[in-house]
Amino acid sequence: MTAVAAPPAGPATGTTESPPVGGRARGPLSRRTAIVVLIVATVVAYLIFRTTAVADDPDAAAFRFLGSVRDWVDANRDTHPVFLYGVNYLRLGVRVLVDTIQAALTGLGLPGLVAVAGAVAFVLGGWRPALLAVAGFLGFGVLGLWDESVDTLALTLAAVLISVLIGVPLGILAARVRWVGAVLRPLLDVMQILPTFAYLAPMTLLFLIGSPAAVVATLIYAVPVTIRITELGIAGVATSAVEAATAQGSTRWQLLAKVRLPMARPTLVLAVNQTIMMALSMVVVTALIDAPGLGVNILRALERVNVGAAFDAGLAIVIMAIVLDRVTTAAGAAWSAGTHGSKSARSQPSAPAGRAAARRRTWWVAGPVAVAAIVIAALPITVDLPELSFAKPVNDLTGWMELHWYDATEWLKNTVSTVLLNPLENLLVTTPWWLFTLVVLAFGLVFAGWRAALIAGAAAAGLTGLGLYQHSMQTLATVLVATVLTMLVGITAGVLCARHDRLAAVTRPVLDAAQTMPSFVYLLPAVALFGASRFTAIVAAVIYAAPPVVRLVERGIRDVPATVVEAALSAGSTPGQLLRKVQLPMARGGLLLAANQGIVMVLAMVVVGGLVGAGALGYDVVAGFSQREDFGRGLAAGFAIVLLGILLDRLTQGFHRRKGPLR
Repeated sequence: MTAVAAPPAGPATGTTESPPVGGRARGPLSRRTAIVVLIVATVVAYLIFRTTAVADDPDAAAFRFLGSVRDWVDANRDTHPVFLYGVNYLRLGVRVLVDTIQAALTGLGLPGLVAVAGAVAFVLGGWRPALLAVAGFLGFGVLGLWDESVDTLALTLAAVLISVLIGVPLGILAARVRWVGAVLRPLLDVMQILPTFAYLAPMTLLFLIGSPAAVVATLIYAVPVTIRITELGIAGVATSAVEAATAQGSTRWQLLAKVRLPMARPTLVLAVNQTIMMALSMVVVTALIDAPGLGVNILRALERVNVGAAFDAGLAIVIMAIVLDRVTTAAGAAWSAGTHGSKSARSQPSAPAGRAAARRRTWWVAGPVAVAAIVIAALPITVDLPELSFAKPVNDLTGWMELHWYDATEWLKNTVSTVLLNPLENLLVTTPWWLFTLVVLAFGLVFAGWRAALIAGAAAAGLTGLGLYQHSMQTLATVLVATVLTMLVGITAGVLCARHDRLAAVTRPVLDAAQTMPSFVYLLPAVALFGASRFTAIVAAVIYAAPPVVRLVERGIRDVPATVVEAALSAGSTPGQLLRKVQLPMARGGLLLAANQGIVMVLAMVVVGGLVGAGALGYDVVAGFSQREDFGRGLAAGFAIVLLGILLDRLTQGFHRRKGPLR
């Protein structure tokens, strides 16, 4: 189906072009007509063909097949060449890497590691990141979580190191060889759509439980970011610089080593920064497959509904994320200045010599600092830090909220469940699978184009092939309700932040912390307030997914040209009219992107909600971890989650590409 371009709308009136001669309306009118016809046809077809809800077959063919795969792997783990010369060596290599990093960090001790962290931060970014690193690492000891923090840091560094070693070369290839980029792009899309839970069962099947499986799962989650940003940096190198180097006789390797990589260095640092953030969030989730670290503390707190204990561990993770983020960001800024130079420096003939002298002064200072850090690490120094825990005040606050907010939380839970969740779930589970697939195809053709429609339709049909159609529809209902609530919260907060700079300044650190917290942490306050239920997963999903939606909406509103806003105000628009008829329509691209990201994050969190009684696919995945006889069902549920993510992502991304922002 060929996309029909919509004519541009005016900033305040939304007027469109007149229909062409002959009276046949095209563009927006034809699409609106198609949508109305599809909605009516869908309602009629549902009323005719709807069925009663049928439970999924507990012995589906997909479950048996995946269970037989597990049995084959268990039987051949120590004999088949794939494992003897491939998987087992990979597992051993990853374990050696993790153990080496962990031994080095542990051997330094608290004083040594704090000194080394400060010295490295000073060399990379200056004295401000160095002070932050020292304070942050001391904070781990003050919270009484030093050993757990070191374990988490070791897993994160191992995963980031492997991700960079794999992702940077692949990113360079994707930027320089067109077919490599074309092959990698859909694979990376799928890897980024996958909820974190979906990685865990295959990793335990191949690598058993423990650190190797955790590092490989984290690698799969983090390496797409490394590849994409590296590709962006290499492809963005100025053509004039490349042509000048080529004219001077540079070979391809010289172009890469002396032109492309140095000029893309700030982007490469950004790739490392984002890889660290992704890896840190995933490492905590891998506590489910027996990975050590702060994730274990959060899991134990979840089992006991101890919000305070989870808060301490979550705070340690936030501190670690802030330290690593600020140090790598400062390093990127410093290296960017070293590569390009400031405007004033570029205007001076001696600018390169001045920058070289500045770098020499930095190393002259950093050298003694690094030596002092190593000496401190070698000395048998013990430090007794005062311990500070927020567990008691947080638990007291939670208890007060449970006591005084009970009526309000019960009303909210029952209202949302009765008005939104239950009717939508009943609608989806009583829709025949073939009708659901046809509806996805039809609406995909109208909204997203034929490619996205075919992919989404295949994903919809695959849910039935896995034998988990009913549980998939139940999960889809929860995701849709959580997404609607997330968008309501995100758009409201984003608009307010875009209109009030002080509110945005106050909200920004809160959003930073919220995006850094691992997903498990959000389950604790939701369980404390609402008990174990599907609604608990919805509340946790809204808290987890709202921050990026708020940021994207705020950015979209702020990016509306000031001249357009001034023209609307001078024409007499009220603030409400300005928002409805100018800012929101012109920020449509940002809103669609926010919806896409919100759906993907909500899906990931709703599945994690299987730990607190959300049921459906999340429960199937958890049961597959804990009960051997349910492994096939749990692995099939992981694949079903992947298909749901692809379905929702293709439709929303395709709609975004076809509609695009109004200009």
